[in-house]
Amino acid sequence: MRRPSLRGRLSLLTAVAVALAVAACATASWFLVRDQLYDEIDRRLAVMGGPVVPPGGGIPAGPRDWRRTGELTAMLNGCSPAATTTGARLRPPGPYEIMQLVSAGGDPCTVPNAGSLTVTGADLQVARGARQWIVRDGTGVTADGERVDVRVRTTGFVTPDGTRAAVSYALNLNQVEEPLADLALALVAVAALGVLASAGTGLLVARASLRPVDRLTAVTEHIARTEDLGTRIPAEGADEIARLSRSFNTMTAALAASRDHQQQLIADAGHELRTPLTSLRTNIDLLLRAEASGRELPAATRHNLLVSVKAQMRELSSLVGDLLELARPEDAEPAHETVALNEVAARAVERARLRGPGLRIDLAAEPWFVTGDSASLERAVVNLLDNAVKFSPPGGAVRVRLAGGELSVRDHGPGIPAGDLPHVFERFWRSPSARSLPGSGLGLSIVARTVTGCGGRVLLEPAAGGGTLARVWLPGTAERPADRD
Repeated sequence: MRRPSLRGRLSLLTAVAVALAVAACATASWFLVRDQLYDEIDRRLAVMGGPVVPPGGGIPAGPRDWRRTGELTAMLNGCSPAATTTGARLRPPGPYEIMQLVSAGGDPCTVPNAGSLTVTGADLQVARGARQWIVRDGTGVTADGERVDVRVRTTGFVTPDGTRAAVSYALNLNQVEEPLADLALALVAVAALGVLASAGTGLLVARASLRPVDRLTAVTEHIARTEDLGTRIPAEGADEIARLSRSFNTMTAALAASRDHQQQLIADAGHELRTPLTSLRTNIDLLLRAEASGRELPAATRHNLLVSVKAQMRELSSLVGDLLELARPEDAEPAHETVALNEVAARAVERARLRGPGLRIDLAAEPWFVTGDSASLERAVVNLLDNAVKFSPPGGAVRVRLAGGELSVRDHGPGIPAGDLPHVFERFWRSPSARSLPGSGLGLSIVARTVTGCGGRVLLEPAAGGGTLARVWLPGTAERPADRD
């Protein structure tokens, strides 16, 4: 089964919420009106019953109370056959009222043309003086013989001779039920119209609210179709949709930058690979052509060609290794092993001495332990030493020092021009003076990435007296962490 769209769900939720609110208001209104109508009918019954002599006896409060008590006593006496004419003269004051007397023995005493009521136990309690008055719902018969639902008020009184009795006045509940029924129909109609109106309004609101989402969807579909990461979504205001649009723009900008970096890396790698591959192919073609023609090359020439092929293969291997190092994600989980940086520097110096046999490389390293990957750190130090060896004059010296967490490599070469210093850690960047020398332009970039990944920093600066000074700071300690226990 297909789920409804977000716009449909919002409209449905709006309609349901409004329907519940309207239903709650309608129900509360109905009960409030009902209570008001019942309060009004109870007030009318209280006025009809009026004050009478309390069931416990006593003196009436005034002439009106004396007169009402006399009328009720006459009604009660009129219930006997000898006083029927007296009872016939006493009728209820309104056309919708039922009036009845109840003796202490529980016998109903109907008044001519005043209908009759069903006597309940509560009425008997009032007639016997246990309660002063009660109000209840009940059923009665009108003077016309129609059975109706009524609201009854029963009030106790005492005749002048001390007889206890009660009088019940009743009003037809049609004057309450009919308005309530009409009100209920009106409220249902209003609620239905409210739900329909809210559903339409909810649909309009959903369309207006989701219009920015539709634009965002159209842009994402356009990007997915055309791969145009330069597309931007207008983001105005500070609401959630605007924040989402700005976040999407930031994401596409980051993706575009990543793709540009990837393309630049591929282009730079292709450019760097082209030179050694072209030279390697040329040398191999010369060797193959000489062998195919039957004319052997002089031994010295052949040896030089093979040495050149070996050097180009080594350069290719180094370049591939550097590319693999740079291809690792920058947010990859770093190694957390404890590394003795002084030992790493010693191994790197031994490798550098093999690459520069005519140079003197001095090492003075104090113990320093850092957290990182031993192989990556050794590669970074080797790259620094390779630069120093490459630019050092024949018979020159390279000094390596490690003290207090600072590793320095100082050579006596031509140095780095001040204008080139800001670019030395960029990928594939090579100064004009170094473009004729072997190298890929990735060594210092790998150094910066490795050092930064260990929480350190690296700096190249002109050395006093000529040459270049490379300085690396790595956080650590002079004692191995396990030896502190």
